[in-house]
Amino acid sequence: MTEISLHIMDLVQNSIRAKASFIDIEVSESLQKNKLYIQITDNGIGMSADVLKKASDPFFTSRTTRKVGLGISLYKQLVEQCNGTVTLTSHEGEGTKLSSAMDLNNIDRQPMGDISGVLVLLIAANTGIQFRYSHTTEKGQYVLDTKEIKNTLGDTPVNDPGVMKFIKEMIHENLQEINIQS
Repeated sequence: MTEISLHIMDLVQNSIRAKASFIDIEVSESLQKNKLYIQITDNGIGMSADVLKKASDPFFTSRTTRKVGLGISLYKQLVEQCNGTVTLTSHEGEGTKLSSAMDLNNIDRQPMGDISGVLVLLIAANTGIQFRYSHTTEKGQYVLDTKEIKNTLGDTPVNDPGVMKFIKEMIHENLQEINIQS
């Protein structure tokens, strides 16, 4: 993967497969601390202690359609190349949390990429899931919550093409206002 947004999409797919009804994605950039923090939390089925120990092993997957699970291991490799750490916690029946911190200006750090496009794809393809996305910089914070969007839309589906276009533009404009690092 060449962009952090694609890693986020891949990691969120784990939450979707874990039957999460709520997925919280938090991104925080600090130029002063030279850190990029990303945390993804879900209320899915969680993992047993045994599965949790193996989760970052590229040769382990709980999926039956393939024999490898590269998502977490590739993301962990990227974070570690950027002088960072990844912490994964999970409890069966309670959900999972993946937290990471890496150097923001590291030469190996991939660009954020099209996070607004990734979010719109996730929201449109998973209308039954509440997504909360927050992005914080020294310039401010932007928060998107699909529960609020759905309440505003009423009977209009969130995956209506016009709504999706509006959401993507809204995310993009708000992230530009808080001056995210690409």
